[in-house]
Amino acid sequence: MLNNEAHARIKINKLLEEAGWRFFDTDKGKANILLENHVKITQQVVDAWGNDFEKIKSGSLDFLLVDSNNKPICVLEAKKEKLHPLVAKEQARKYAKTVDAQFIILSNGIVHYLWDLKKGNPKPIYKFPSPNEIGAIKEWNPDREALANEPVENDFIAIVQMPDYSERPEWNGSVESSKDFIWNNGLRFLRKYQLDAIKHLQKAVSDGKDRFLFEMATGTGKTLTSAAVIRLFLRTQNARRVLFLVDRLELEDQAWKAFTNYLKPDYSTFIYKEHKSDWHKADIVVTTIQSLMFDNKYHYEFTPTNFDLIISDESHRSISGNARAVFEYFHGYKLGLTATPKDYLKGVDPDKVKDNDPREIERRMLRDTYATFGCEGGDPTYRYSLLDGVKDGFLINPKVIDARTEITTQLLSDEGYSVALTSEEGEETETFVSRDFEKKLFSEKTNRVFCKTFLENALHDPITKELGKTIVFAVSQNHARKITEILNEFAEQLYPNKYNSDFAVQVTSQVGEAQQMTINFTNNNLNGKTTWLEGYKSSKTRICVTVGMMTTGYDCPDLLNLCMMRPIFSPADFVQIKGRGTRKNTFDFKHKNELGEEEIIQHEKEFFKLFDFFANCEYFEEKFD
Repeated sequence: MLNNEAHARIKINKLLEEAGWRFFDTDKGKANILLENHVKITQQVVDAWGNDFEKIKSGSLDFLLVDSNNKPICVLEAKKEKLHPLVAKEQARKYAKTVDAQFIILSNGIVHYLWDLKKGNPKPIYKFPSPNEIGAIKEWNPDREALANEPVENDFIAIVQMPDYSERPEWNGSVESSKDFIWNNGLRFLRKYQLDAIKHLQKAVSDGKDRFLFEMATGTGKTLTSAAVIRLFLRTQNARRVLFLVDRLELEDQAWKAFTNYLKPDYSTFIYKEHKSDWHKADIVVTTIQSLMFDNKYHYEFTPTNFDLIISDESHRSISGNARAVFEYFHGYKLGLTATPKDYLKGVDPDKVKDNDPREIERRMLRDTYATFGCEGGDPTYRYSLLDGVKDGFLINPKVIDARTEITTQLLSDEGYSVALTSEEGEETETFVSRDFEKKLFSEKTNRVFCKTFLENALHDPITKELGKTIVFAVSQNHARKITEILNEFAEQLYPNKYNSDFAVQVTSQVGEAQQMTINFTNNNLNGKTTWLEGYKSSKTRICVTVGMMTTGYDCPDLLNLCMMRPIFSPADFVQIKGRGTRKNTFDFKHKNELGEEEIIQHEKEFFKLFDFFANCEYFEEKFD
């Protein structure tokens, strides 16, 4: 039976050959792998090492990889499978310095690291670099000092959008006094906390780090901050090309629009699926992680050196499971973005949850996210929370409406997720796991109570007095259909002749053009404009009923109500759903001349209502926090 060391050697030999390295002369070229000196030594090795051969004769150099000129370029130090490859770090460094090799590969056949001795720390890799990739990395010489010291001011993006903005007569010398000019031209100035995030990244770079994590609340402009980071890396030539990874199609299009708006004409942005033949012409490539994972496309369409900065949006999802292989495949700097605080895991006892429990899955995902980006201690490179945003006046908190009726929830119990049905005498009669929610709990009566409770207590548009724009989160597509039917039935009774079964619409993957419907709702033209006030910019449809399409990254600032008509199992999902309403918004005041100044101020969105039918907030923000 082969021992651990032999297993490791077999795997490493195969990985080398798959990457294009050769143990023997072939029609593709001469051998460029030299074996450890105590196993096999040839005159070729002696000639390559020259006088340094005697210095390492007593050592145990596993593999020496040479370039086309037969000069040492990379030391490969192999360890037994049971040993972590980083234990050989200092030993390999000594060998590499002796033979003047710039690179080191550390591997036990399972876990691998690539270390450029001139550029920081060993980085995990999923396959060995080819000779050409090693050569490309060696030729590229980014300036970390320039990256760390590049001045970044609040106009770092605006100056790309309009280089002469400060010379325009409409510019009054500051952001505060030039709001109309900024708004009319779509200019984006960085807020203080966004500048702080970039400065923290620069400090991390100066400390020798290559991985960073921004934990920023929904609505605080992670995409704008990312654009500034991208420009920083491209401008200082620390990146030649950037990959921006998302996990949903709608976020792909949203990121492309944002980067094009913020960084054009200096830098070009392509969506990979639309530029499969010429993506390499772009400075920024946006794609879904799923697109690269399909048939292991990333292995065949890209090399690990194609991108020098990889940004993972909502990183706790886009680097989880098999997606991590895609993320780690590419060399270069790595930046993760998340709105989900690690603190949401402090109420989870890993000893009391099962491997198939959603809480354990979530715990692992967030834990792995922090570890992946070099933040094992739980402190991200930069953190800006919802509370920070509210305190600084950039975000708003909800007024939570505890809308439980006869259904009570007990989330994150020792037994796992459960919902208890309580009898009139107050006794728990039956408990169901999540798959039974809709089937056994959402009766016609219960759904009607949910809808009636919401309609009687919802916020209304401050101008037209019609029901405020709302998103309802249902359990399933079937449940979404039922809720939509009931809401439209109530609308016909409450507002005769105002709607034609378009008061509420189902927005799920089963519905044709659902993605466009989410865009139209944001742009206030879903099923046309409101009929309550001519010329007023608001959507005729007032409620979108969805399951998961309008959670992550969906921007609709004039939302006034959110309804959780389902239990939320994941802290990440809870943060995302709540975040749909936290953005501030001033309503369309086409008729503002008819209002006084105080009335206008009152009509600014200062809070939103969150209807919680399953005590989600009670758990996540009271019992939990």
